[in-house]
Amino acid sequence: DNEKLIISGSKKNTTNNQMELMAAIEALKKIPEGQEIQIFTDSKYVKQGITEWIEKWIQNNWKTTSKQKVKNVELWKELNIISKKHKIKWNWVKAHAGNTFNEEVDELAKKAASLG
Repeated sequence: DNEKLIISGSKKNTTNNQMELMAAIEALKKIPEGQEIQIFTDSKYVKQGITEWIEKWIQNNWKTTSKQKVKNVELWKELNIISKKHKIKWNWVKAHAGNTFNEEVDELAKKAASLG
């Protein structure tokens, strides 16, 4: 509804990939179920994971094609469950390329990291 909600946070002893997954999860938690939405991310890990890799991981009992345990499996499971509650179009945007929203969230992430 053309409203802007800013969600930001940090966590000690985490990785960039974990924070990328947590950002998507926390954003989706704020959206009422059954919505048609778009998510923009500069993380190919998140976009490819949720749109290309996850079904194979599930079929392989959360193992990669090289038989390694999927990293961040609990976050992937949570993202998979919550994303099924919506119709989502996942979009990848290049980081640090002048996209206004991407630049804004990058600044929010830097501030949150410095406070954490």
